[in-house]
This record gives sequence, structure tokens and C-alpha cells, in this order.
Amino acid sequence: MLSLTLLGDRAMARLNRETFGRRGPTNVIAFPVDADICRGGSRTALTISDEPPPVPDSDQPPPLLGEVVISVETTRRQAKESDWPWQELFDFFLIHGILHLMGYDHGTPAEEEAMTARTWELMRVLHPKIVVSSQ
Repeated sequence: MLSLTLLGDRAMARLNRETFGRRGPTNVIAFPVDADICRGGSRTALTISDEPPPVPDSDQPPPLLGEVVISVETTRRQAKESDWPWQELFDFFLIHGILHLMGYDHGTPAEEEAMTARTWELMRVLHPKIVVSSQ
């Protein structure tokens, strides 16, 4: 389970400044509940399979991964600038944020390569006809 918050640029800029000390809005920020996952814990929860997912224990709530915050204004602006349908770019940012919650990062070239590959793998699940020019 995760929380998704949609903001405008002004609120996102404030969150970006308060969280990272950076000026201006950004497209997506992820806040994991479990800091150990963010530091390289399990990356197996987002697997692609033909098998149905396991039935959760009805006595237990699903685990909370964290919160993904997306600026809708930045998403629309960046989609227009890149000539990409904004809904697809929104999905891209959502996947990116969820992967951060699952422990993926892009701090090193190897981490970035793994995160990028996983992002596009999941994008192709949501948008099978998507063309990836950089892959």
C-alpha cells in the first residue's frame, strides 16, 4: 500500500526546499516509511508475472511502503516540452517514485541503469505500445 499526493508547483517547490534544500518544483519525491528499504532492502515486491498475486492475509493490513508526491503542473509542463502524453509521463513518475520506495536509487551509474531498466519494464506493462528511444 502507498499514499499518493498530487500537488501544484508552488506546494512542490516548498516541499522540495524543506526536504532537500533545493529551489523550485520537482516532478516527483518519494518518502519511504521504512528507511532500511530505501537503503537497498528488498526489491522483489514489484515483480512481473503471469501468476496471480498471493491473496493477502485478511487479518493484516497490507504493508505501507510510503508516500509518492507528484507535481501535476510540472508533469504537464515537462510532457508538453518533451511531446509526451502527460498521462504516460505521470505513470513514469509514479513508477519512479514507487521504485524509490522499493529501494531503487540513481546515485551511481549502476544504480541508475538498474532503475531505468526497471522503470521501462514496468512502463511497458502499463503502455504495451510505448516506444522507448533511449533503450
